[in-house]
Amino acid sequence: MSEAATLHTPTLPRQVWYRSLYWRVAVGFVGFLAVLLLAQGALFVWMARNTGGLFPATSNARLAQLVASDVRDRLEDDPQLDLAAHISTEYGRSAQPFVVVMIDGRSFTNRRVIPPALLRNARAALTRVTTGRPLVRPRRIGAAAGGGGNFVPVVVNSEIVGLVAVPAGSPPLVNVISELGPTMAISGLVLLAIGAATSAALVFGPVRRRLGELEAAARRLGAGDVTARASEHGADEVASLARSFNRMAADLQARVEALAAADQARRQLLADVSHELMTPLTAMRGYVETLAMAELRLDASMRERYLHIVDEETRRLERIVGDLLDLARLEGGGASLKHEPVPVAALFDRVATRYDREFTERSITFARRVDSGAETVKGDLDRLEQVLQNLAANALRHLPDGGSLSMIAARYGSGVRVTVRDNGPGIAPEHLPLIFDRFYKADAARATGGSGLGLSIVKTIVDAHGGTISARNEDGAVFEVTLPA
Repeated sequence: MSEAATLHTPTLPRQVWYRSLYWRVAVGFVGFLAVLLLAQGALFVWMARNTGGLFPATSNARLAQLVASDVRDRLEDDPQLDLAAHISTEYGRSAQPFVVVMIDGRSFTNRRVIPPALLRNARAALTRVTTGRPLVRPRRIGAAAGGGGNFVPVVVNSEIVGLVAVPAGSPPLVNVISELGPTMAISGLVLLAIGAATSAALVFGPVRRRLGELEAAARRLGAGDVTARASEHGADEVASLARSFNRMAADLQARVEALAAADQARRQLLADVSHELMTPLTAMRGYVETLAMAELRLDASMRERYLHIVDEETRRLERIVGDLLDLARLEGGGASLKHEPVPVAALFDRVATRYDREFTERSITFARRVDSGAETVKGDLDRLEQVLQNLAANALRHLPDGGSLSMIAARYGSGVRVTVRDNGPGIAPEHLPLIFDRFYKADAARATGGSGLGLSIVKTIVDAHGGTISARNEDGAVFEVTLPA
């Protein structure tokens, strides 16, 4: 079963204030208002320049003189002129109201309704002018002549035929609004719509697109596609959200892959355990059934041989179950390890004591050495002895008679390295990466005495001590175990 991978979520970069989405929205809004005001001002100036009838003179006195001169010239050219139509056409858009009163009692204005006070003042001024000395050229009649305002007589062929009256002060605001209001309102709405659409496209368009991509990635992830990722382009809140989503998706993908690997390893483990347990059980059943046959006569030596085989298979089954229990306790945390000083020489002595008889019977040379600085390691005495016993047993299963086995402890950095070396046939290169897997046997035909769990237990114990183990070939098999000093 594969080891669970440790998942680590990296720290997300800190948000920079000037790259914030809210900052972009605020700047975009202020910029939009500024552009809108500039456009409105430019439009107003353009309209003022291109609508001369709105402000035809720089002052009220100048307007009065302009209208009086224009009416005079028109009447001289055409005495039957429709003065009402002419004034409406030429001055209908002027914001400043004025009135033209004639000697015959007619009155005309550029607005729809003649202001009553202005009409009274104009008629009074005309009466005063016509009863006095005739004017040769137009001049401004002051307050004494007509009471507040600008009054200019209309003189045709040296005869006063009327008078133009323009009130003092600025044009009434209602007149300016009535002329410019509709155009400015429509243009303002158009500019507002264009500005809003432009701001939405420039500010919110990319955000909306990226949020759509993030939503699509979330839907794919929810549908089971653990490879779904969102675009991390940008440095605002949306990009930060996308990065968080991608980290979550990556963690989820790693967990899914770890669970799949664990499930596959569990299935493989069950298959391997079933196979390993079935082998001795099948042998035991066959021999027991043979011994139970009443019609089959077995001599004492044959019966003893069969019982010996059953005993060996029983012990083999017991070893497999014991190894599995050891692995379960070590990996599940059920076996607590001691952390105390352990003499390395004592570990070597225990190995020598256990296998002394086999060394003698098979003429195997066992050498051991503890260098200076490597006398003690930190760990659990019983478990570390199990490591060396399993490594020795593994070497002895492959060593030919008359071979040699050595164990050397030497200082290695801040720890101690224990080297177990034999001069046997070694390990085939294709098997080296797999020898610490459960139930793996480099040579199943020769290693019939092993369960395939010994080296797995060795690696689990070494890892639990915070050490490392490796294997290589060098004139035989070499195992190197590094442990804390």
